[in-house]
Amino acid sequence: MTNPLIDDPLLGPSAPQLGWVPAPRYLLRRNRILRQLQGMGSGEVIEIGSGAGMLLQELAERGHLCHALETSAQARDLITTLALASGQAIQVHAEPGQDWADRFPLVMAFEVLEHIEDDAAAMQEWASWLVPGGALLISVPAHPRQWNAADVWAGHYRRYRKTDLVDLVKSTGLDLEYIECFGFPLGNLTERIQAHGIAREVKRSGDQGLRKTNNDRSGIERGHVLGWYPLISSAPGKLALRSAFAVQSAFRRLPLGNGFLLRARKRP
Repeated sequence: MTNPLIDDPLLGPSAPQLGWVPAPRYLLRRNRILRQLQGMGSGEVIEIGSGAGMLLQELAERGHLCHALETSAQARDLITTLALASGQAIQVHAEPGQDWADRFPLVMAFEVLEHIEDDAAAMQEWASWLVPGGALLISVPAHPRQWNAADVWAGHYRRYRKTDLVDLVKSTGLDLEYIECFGFPLGNLTERIQAHGIAREVKRSGDQGLRKTNNDRSGIERGHVLGWYPLISSAPGKLALRSAFAVQSAFRRLPLGNGFLLRARKRP
């Protein structure tokens, strides 16, 4: 099989032939996630709701033993196809394993918790999969006041206040090590543009779709980005992205972005 993956140091892997390219919000989040992963030794890692599994592709390349837990059959098929093509050993699961308690040094879930009605129970389960001293790294959409048509389309139950998110993490018994607000200002802008387009389409068709259907496709649907990707991956596009990365880093301590990223740790 010809490898459909195109790897770029700034943008990470993409697979335009299979319809998946990184959206700006993904790139902003990836930039901050990779900062958090710096210095972590290789080991077993599980990503919950991994979508196309592109971050796992990168971690597998670095020597991690990667697992993807994904409820969407479409996403599982895409992860498997890409892993076979690239030769990376990513184990794909439709449901949690019976032997996951106290197993993983690193558990990750990006833009997943907001899709789960009982988020407290989900956090307790994820924390139980960590080895003592292991790290949980998650991201969620920020600020209930920013609720929009894109949240409805993706099947979200909520957006998070910082205080509520911190309390939720602490309720699991984990120690919060770090939290930031990422995405300002490019993530805010692109989310508004996407929400406007979705609201216009919903008004035209009168159909918001089913929550499960939207959940399943939200991690791999990139039709709205494919047309823009040549610009994003161009030299001017990359220069603009580098500037956006620098700005979001400078403002990460302020509640201005559209997402929270946090790291918590299980007590030894």
